[in-house]
Amino acid sequence: MSDKLIVFDTTLRDGEQSPGASMTKDEKVRIAKSLERMRVDIIEAGFPIASIGDFEAVEAVANAVTDSRICALSRALDNDIDRAGEALKGANASRIHTFIATSPIHMKMKLRMEPDQVIENAVKAVQRARRYTDDVEFSPEDAGRSEPEFLYRILEAVIDAGATTLNIPDTVGYNLPHQFGQLIYDLRENIPNSDKAIFSVHCHNDLGLAVANSLSAVLNGARQVECTINGLGERAGNAALEEVVMAVRTRQDMFNVDTTIDTSQILAASRLVSGITGFAVQPNKAIVGANAFAHESGIHQDGVLKNRETYEIMRAEDVGWNANRMVMGKHSGRNAFKDRLKQLGTEFDTEADLNEVFRKFKELADKKHDIFDEDLQALVSDTVTLDNERIRLTSLKVCSETGETPVASVTLCIDDEEEQVEVAGSGPVDAALRAIEELVQSKTELQLYSVNNITSGTDSQGEVNVRLEKAGRIVSGQGADTDIVIASAKAYINALNKILVPADRAHPQV
Repeated sequence: MSDKLIVFDTTLRDGEQSPGASMTKDEKVRIAKSLERMRVDIIEAGFPIASIGDFEAVEAVANAVTDSRICALSRALDNDIDRAGEALKGANASRIHTFIATSPIHMKMKLRMEPDQVIENAVKAVQRARRYTDDVEFSPEDAGRSEPEFLYRILEAVIDAGATTLNIPDTVGYNLPHQFGQLIYDLRENIPNSDKAIFSVHCHNDLGLAVANSLSAVLNGARQVECTINGLGERAGNAALEEVVMAVRTRQDMFNVDTTIDTSQILAASRLVSGITGFAVQPNKAIVGANAFAHESGIHQDGVLKNRETYEIMRAEDVGWNANRMVMGKHSGRNAFKDRLKQLGTEFDTEADLNEVFRKFKELADKKHDIFDEDLQALVSDTVTLDNERIRLTSLKVCSETGETPVASVTLCIDDEEEQVEVAGSGPVDAALRAIEELVQSKTELQLYSVNNITSGTDSQGEVNVRLEKAGRIVSGQGADTDIVIASAKAYINALNKILVPADRAHPQV
C-alpha cells in the first residue's frame, strides 16, 4: 500500500513572485478552481499582509474553493499571522504557513538576530497561528544552507509548539539531490518528535535541480512537495507540479507513495496559468510542452507505431492531451458555450459578464471556423477587465504597404476621454505601439515582446505577451486576436493598465 504524497501548490503565491506574473483576484480564483478540479490537496493562495489586493485574493479563494485546503503565508510576526487568519475565515479547511530564516548568513545579515531569538520567534509564531487553525506549517527559510544541528533544535521546538507540517526549503536552489535527500533523512532521524509532523520540501530551480531535489526528498521520507504549475516562480522558478506528479506516478517501482491528483487536468491548468501570467510554455517542456509527446525521428515514429511504449513512458491522454476536446463554432448555442467554459473552470458572477464573453465568442466565430478550448481560455482572459482599467482601445487602423513606411492611427479612451494620434513605425506592430505610447506617455521600457499561435492554422488567434518595466517594477500584459496587430495593441494596453496602478505589494522575504 502506497503512502499518500501531499501536493501543495504555491502557484498563486510563490509563482506570482515571478517578475511580471502578478494576477488579479479573479484570475487567482480561476486558477484555484482549476487546481481544485485537479484535486490538489493544499493551495497556497497568497501572502495577506503584503497588500490589500493580496488579502482580498486569499479571502476570495478561501470562499470559492471547498475541496482543497487553503493556505496563507506569513512571516513570524504577529500582524502577519493575524492578517492570514482573518483572510482564511471563509475557508472550508485552512492552513497558516509561517516562516523565519535559519541559515547563518540570513540570521546575521537579514534578521540581525541571535539563534536563540530566532527559535523564540518561531515558537511564538506557531503558537499564535494555532489560535486560527490546528493546521500550521513552519518553514526554516534557507534550510538548504542552514546548520543541521540548529535545524534539529528549532524544528523540535516548533513541533512542541503545535506545528503539524515542517517544510524544508532549498530557498536558493543550492543543494544537490543526494545532499538534499540526506538532509531530510537526517532531520527525521535526529529530531526526537519528528514522528508528530509531516515533512515537506520546497525547492527552487536555480541549478535546474528543483524536481530532482524534491524527488530525492520523497525517497528519504518527505510526504509533501511544494510546487507550481509549469514550474513558475521567482528567479528560475520552483519544482514543476506536473513533473513531480508524473515522475512519482510513472516510477511506482521506485516510489512507495502516490498522489491523488487527477492528471487529466494537468494540461488545462498549465494553459490557464500560462495564459493568465503571460509566461509561455517552452515547446520541449516536460509533460505540458507542445513537443512533449511529438515524434519527428523516423526511428521513433516507427517504434511508436509498432508499440507506443518503445518511446513513450506515459500516455499523452493521461495528462490531458486530446482529452475532452470539443470544437465549437458560430452555430454553437449559449448554453453549450457556458457549459464548456464551466468545464474549463470559468463561471460568471453575472449574466452581463457571460453575455459579453458570448458576444466576443460570436465575433471570433465569424472570423475563425473552428474554436478550440485554447481559444475559449484566451477569449476569457482577453475579456476580463481590470478593476482600475484606465486605458481602453477604441479603434486601430494600420496602413502597411511594400516600399512604404507603415503608419498607425490609434484612438484610445483614457480616463473616459477619447484621444487620437497617427504615428509611423518600422512595421505595423511598431507603429501601433508607438502610437499608444505617444498618447499615454508612460515612459516604460519594453523588455519582452513575443507572439504565439494559440491553435494551428492560418486563422489561429495570435496570443501576444509583452513585458514592461518602469522604475524597477515589471508587469506583463496579454492580448489575443486573429489580427496580430490588434492582439499586440491589446497586450500593450493590458500591461499599461497594470503599471499605472501604484504598487504596494511587499515581498514575503523582505
